[in-house]
This record gives sequence, C-alpha cells and structure tokens, in this order.
Amino acid sequence: MFLAIPFLFLELYLSLKTGESIGFFWSVVWIILSALAGITLLKNSPLAVMGNMQAMQKGKLDIKKFQDASMSYFIGSILLIIPGVLSDLLGVLSLGYTLYLQFVAKITPEQTNYYKKQGDDDVIDVEIIDEHTDRNSRT
Repeated sequence: MFLAIPFLFLELYLSLKTGESIGFFWSVVWIILSALAGITLLKNSPLAVMGNMQAMQKGKLDIKKFQDASMSYFIGSILLIIPGVLSDLLGVLSLGYTLYLQFVAKITPEQTNYYKKQGDDDVIDVEIIDEHTDRNSRT
C-alpha cells in the first residue's frame, strides 16, 4: 500500500512529461497501442505457458525458471494494459526477462537423463538354484 502512492505519483509525473514532449495525440496512440499489445499477449498466454511446459519436459527449463518465465510474461502483459509510461516500461522489462529466460533455456543443452531411473544399469538380478542338494533331505 505504501509503495502504491509513490508509484502513482511517479507514473503521473512521467506520463505528463511524456505527453508534453510528444503531444496529446501521440500519447493517446501510445496508450492504445500498448493496451492492444498487452491484450494480445494476455490472450496468447496459454500458448506461452504451453511452450514453457514443453521446454521443461525436454529438460531445458527447471521448475523455478518455468515459474519465473510464466509469471513475468503474465505480469508484463498486465502492465502493458495499464495506461502510463512507467507501467509500460516495467511491462517491457518484465517481458524482456521472459525472453531472457527463454533465450538462456534454448542455448543450454538438453538434459538427457532428466527422467532417468535411479540405480545401476550394469547390475543383473539373478537367482541361484543349487542342484546338488538331495530333494529328500528337506523336512
């Protein structure tokens, strides 16, 4: 709550200064285009999460990077919908973090033993039957 008030004042200040420098018309165009971009990204968020899940299944992402990439994508698209220069900047930074995680995940090698069974593969399980004992000696 205490961080919301300085954020709103900084958002208002930056938006007014940007509006002064680029003009009212371009400010409205900026707000509309960033909101449309955020809505489009939000609509495509299931595809982004599915892509992250596939990368996790291949061993390219661990669970922490999967959560970070999915949440930063969602937060970035929400921040783009909110009108204002600061929220747009934070949204683009959040989406940049998502791209960074995706890029790092794509250049790391796949883990081939990600779902590998634990234990030694060289061990052979056998049963030894002693044929030299007399069958009648069992009681």
